[in-house]
Amino acid sequence: MSISRMGRGSWPYADAVTATPEPAPPHPSPPLEAPPAGPPLWRDRRFVLLTAARTISVLGNGFARVALSFAVLALPGAGPGQLSLVLACQAVPQLAFVLVGGVLADRVSRSRLMIVADLVGAAAYAGLAAMVLTGHAPLWALCALAALAGTATALFSPAMDGVIPLLVPTGRLQRANGLLRVGANSSMLLGLALSGVVVALVGAGWALALNAASFVVSALLIRGLRLSARVRPRASGWSELRDGWREFAGRQWLWVVVVQYAVVVAALNANAGVLGPLATEGGLGGARSWSLIVAAQALGTIMGAGLAARLRVHRPVLVAVLATFPAALPIALLAVRAPVPLIALAMFGSGIAADVFGVLWATTLQREVPEAALSRVSSYDWFGSLAFAPLGLLVAGPAAAQLGVGRALAGCAALIVLATAAALLSPQVRGLRAPRPARGGQTSDGP
Repeated sequence: MSISRMGRGSWPYADAVTATPEPAPPHPSPPLEAPPAGPPLWRDRRFVLLTAARTISVLGNGFARVALSFAVLALPGAGPGQLSLVLACQAVPQLAFVLVGGVLADRVSRSRLMIVADLVGAAAYAGLAAMVLTGHAPLWALCALAALAGTATALFSPAMDGVIPLLVPTGRLQRANGLLRVGANSSMLLGLALSGVVVALVGAGWALALNAASFVVSALLIRGLRLSARVRPRASGWSELRDGWREFAGRQWLWVVVVQYAVVVAALNANAGVLGPLATEGGLGGARSWSLIVAAQALGTIMGAGLAARLRVHRPVLVAVLATFPAALPIALLAVRAPVPLIALAMFGSGIAADVFGVLWATTLQREVPEAALSRVSSYDWFGSLAFAPLGLLVAGPAAAQLGVGRALAGCAALIVLATAAALLSPQVRGLRAPRPARGGQTSDGP
C-alpha cells in the first residue's frame, strides 16, 4: 500500500453506473453470479485502454524516480538536504489531499478526474524538465512543482480504485486486478532499470520530459473510457467525507487492516529508504548488493500479481493479512547480516506475497463497499495506511545511530510481525468470506 501512479487495480461494464451491493455478513456467503457472457478481458477495448494507460504512465514514473533525484543533486550547491526537501514537498500533498480526491471521485466522472490529474502531473513534470534543461531551477520552484505532482497523484489514486468495478463484472475483478498489476509492476521494473541509462545518455531533464509525455499519453487513453458522472443528491464536501468515514469505520476488517498497514508501511519505508542501504553499505557489498535485493523484490511482485490473478480463496482478507508476514523476513536477515543471495531470495518471496495481498485486498474492497462510496473509502485506506510513512523515515536514522543498524532493522521486522498478528485477532479479518460460485455457473474468467 503506497501512493503511486500504479493504483491498486481496474475494468468492463457499460458506461451506465451500477452500484456494488451492500456488504454481506461473513456467514453465510451469498452465491456469486456467473460473469455475463462477453469477450475475454484482453479483447475488451476499455480494459486494453486502461491497461495501456497504466503501463505507459508507470514506465514514465520509473524514469522520474531516478531523474528527479539526479536533477536536484546536479544543481549548483545542492545536496542531500535540498533533495529531501523536494521529495518531501512531493510526498506531503499525496497524503494531505487524498481525502479530497476521494470526495471528488465520488461526485464527478472518475475517468475525467483521472484525465485532469494526468494533465496536472504532465504540467508539473514538464515544468521540472524545462527548469533542469535551461539550468534555471530555483529551489522554491522545484518544491512548488513537486507539490503539484504530488497533488495530481492524490487526485488520481482514489479515482483509479473506483473505476475498476464500473468496468469489470464482479466475478472477474480479481483476474482484472492481477492482470493490471502484472503490467504495472513489469513497467515499473523496466522503467527503473532503464532510468539510469536514459539519464546517462540524454540527461535528467529529458528523462523528466519523457515522464511528462507519459502522463499525456495516459490521459488520451483514459479519455476512451468515457465514464459518466454519478447522478445523486448533492451534499457538502464535509458531509460526503463523514458518509465515507461511516462506510469505512463500519467495517471492522477494513479499518483493522488499515491500522495494521500504517505500522507495516512505516517499517517498510524505514528499511527501504534508510536502514537497508545502511546495512548493505556496512559490509554487504554496498549499492550493488542493495540493487540486487530491490530488483529481486520487483521480480517477485510481477510473479505475485500473476499468481493472485488466478488464486481462489474462501477468506481473502485472512489470506491477505497472512501474506504480510513474509515482509519481515528479509529485514530480519539484513539485521543479522545474512548472505546477500539469501536476503535477495527472501525479498523475492516478500514481493510475491505483497502483490497477493494487493490483489486480494483491492478485490475485496471493490466487492464489499458500495460503488457510490468506493473512492472515499479508498481515500481513507490510502490516508490511514500512509499516515506513519514519513515518521518511519524520520525515526530510522536516529534509531540506527542510537541502537545500531542491526537492532533498528530487527525492530522493524518485529513491528511488522506484531502488527500483523494483532490484525488476526479481529473476527471479521478471520471470518469474511468471498462469495461462493453460483451452482451451474463459473466464476473464473479467461484473460
